[in-house]
Amino acid sequence: MSLNSMDEYWVPEHVKDYLRGLGFVLPLDDMEPWIRSWDDWMGARGDFYDYRDKDGLGRVYEVHRRSIHPAMRVCKEWGSLLLNEDVKVVCEDQRATDWIGEFFSSTNFMAQAQATVVRAFGLGTGAWALWVDLDRKKVRIRHYDARMVIPLTWDEDGVTECAFVTRAFYRGKAVDQLQMHLKGDMGFSTDSALSVGSSSPSKSSSVHADGLLTTNSEENYRIVTVCFDHEGNELAPVGVAPVFDTGCPFPTFGIVKPAVTNTRVDMSPYGQSVFADAVDAVQAVDLTFDALVSEIDVSKMRVFLSDVLFDREKSGDKTISIPFGKSDCTVFRKVMSTEDTIQEFAPALRTSSQSEAFRIALQMLGDLCGFGLGYFDFDESRGYVRTATEVSSDNSALMRNIRRHENALEGAITGIARAVMGVSRGFGETIPDEGVMRVQYDDSIVQDVAAEKEQDMREVGVTMAAWEYRVKWYGEEESVARARASEIGTGTVRREAVASGTV
Repeated sequence: MSLNSMDEYWVPEHVKDYLRGLGFVLPLDDMEPWIRSWDDWMGARGDFYDYRDKDGLGRVYEVHRRSIHPAMRVCKEWGSLLLNEDVKVVCEDQRATDWIGEFFSSTNFMAQAQATVVRAFGLGTGAWALWVDLDRKKVRIRHYDARMVIPLTWDEDGVTECAFVTRAFYRGKAVDQLQMHLKGDMGFSTDSALSVGSSSPSKSSSVHADGLLTTNSEENYRIVTVCFDHEGNELAPVGVAPVFDTGCPFPTFGIVKPAVTNTRVDMSPYGQSVFADAVDAVQAVDLTFDALVSEIDVSKMRVFLSDVLFDREKSGDKTISIPFGKSDCTVFRKVMSTEDTIQEFAPALRTSSQSEAFRIALQMLGDLCGFGLGYFDFDESRGYVRTATEVSSDNSALMRNIRRHENALEGAITGIARAVMGVSRGFGETIPDEGVMRVQYDDSIVQDVAAEKEQDMREVGVTMAAWEYRVKWYGEEESVARARASEIGTGTVRREAVASGTV
């Protein structure tokens, strides 16, 4: 583990031991070394970036390699391509669509979800999970990355039970909070729920239990919360219900993973980093970038001055030379020289060849991470890394990868939306049945919207109905789109008839 990562939060051993004591086998044990490695690459940490070297005299010195954080850049690009504030969850009933849209807007979900996707694409896994404020009877969504996610039950269809671990603060002290989203009671029934901690539950918890833990269906999901101090002792914080029956028969969390097969650990419920197979390209990018910057540094002008040009002053019994110029290794003293001379030395820059190597490394990184060869480039005239401003639909490789990742995300987004609506109904919210849900992505980022709208307009009446055009481009329900398309069509026919004098 790198020194910097010591400050990051990782699941403590006492939390793992608690879960093992409940009979769970933890897939995190096999995946954690990989997750730690990917986390270091995202932060540009580790032996590749900080190492020791020797000079010609055998003296050891510390070296830090410069970085543009290519691994993090890749993940941020995927996050911006896939999610933004214009992404919507669409339900069969427009009222349900409006409700979940307002909820996501008021809680700033999509902006935070993009950050979750960035981390999930870097570490292989992320998650959204419900968090319930029992005092206010409000539902919120918490965001987690792979460091805090422990799948408990899974099959080929996905994760069905999961634990989430994070740091919380109680009375000024840090505690480890474990929340298990379990189907059925798993031994944590409403009768025994309030004895999960080592202490008796608070009065507040008991009130919540009497008022809200009313269902006892084995099909419902329960949120079991256990808190620990830094020594691993269980706590019973005031206001925390040990067990909450959500009343939802479907998962109260959503697992976020890129559409990349996990080849590191077979049959693991965790995903794999989007740059896992491109680590060599990540190294190549930073190697060439460091070489480019070093080339500029070592090629700056040097000035050599004869001994006689340096002023001298007395220091005790010795006569010493007064330093000349800044101590940045640009001015050098020609020892034992008696000539009154100044000699300049300016090495020729090789930035063109270095820039070309940097560009090739960027292109290789983009290709291996699913963007294609032309996505990343280096602008020599301005000296910065740029990405493609327009991603045309003829870039079939990139478009296919975007669709694959969108499909992988859709289940997690609609799943957490359905869970929010289900628990909110239990708190008295009037929400119609959502029916079939889908995610409407903002494809304007990856295609020329104006050109596609124009193309679809040409197809109206040929391969596309007018109402289909309105559904696609105006987001209207089918019934509304059909009615408005009919009205517009009637009006068009009448105007043509009036113009021709037939009416």
